[in-house]
Amino acid sequence: MKKVFLVFLLAAMACSAQTSAPATSRSTPEDISGMYTFLQEGEFVQINLEDGSRVTGFISRYGESGGDKGAFLDHMFKNGDLKGDHLHFKTRTVHGVSFEFDGTAERGEGKSSSAEGYRVLQGKLTQYTEDENKKTTAKSREVTLKSFPQDAMVEHARKD
Repeated sequence: MKKVFLVFLLAAMACSAQTSAPATSRSTPEDISGMYTFLQEGEFVQINLEDGSRVTGFISRYGESGGDKGAFLDHMFKNGDLKGDHLHFKTRTVHGVSFEFDGTAERGEGKSSSAEGYRVLQGKLTQYTEDENKKTTAKSREVTLKSFPQDAMVEHARKD
């Protein structure tokens, strides 16, 4: 009887070892929520991942035209999504300018989330500019946007 129980116990242990938690799937996106650098010092992108694939957020940048030169302008996301590591978003137009990003969200060189560049967004950033005649021009460039250190964002939030 003891031998039967021992065999049953060993078989149960072997089965439970095989049914341990599954490995993380590449199709399950990592939470990329946070702040990232933008084109100039002081500008940033805020990314919020919702429901695992929907992306919301905004770009906060300095205005470049006569009436808004040096003022902060916030371009809210019109739409955005994350599929695997592929990230796409488009902003609303503010003062005749909007942006579109198409690229990837990847693990960067930072050693931990408290280091700059722990995550990076790499891809094509297109800036659409509408002139006074409603003619739109597009200018694209390859960019690497680095995440801000998580500890710095928590400290900043505590001060507010």
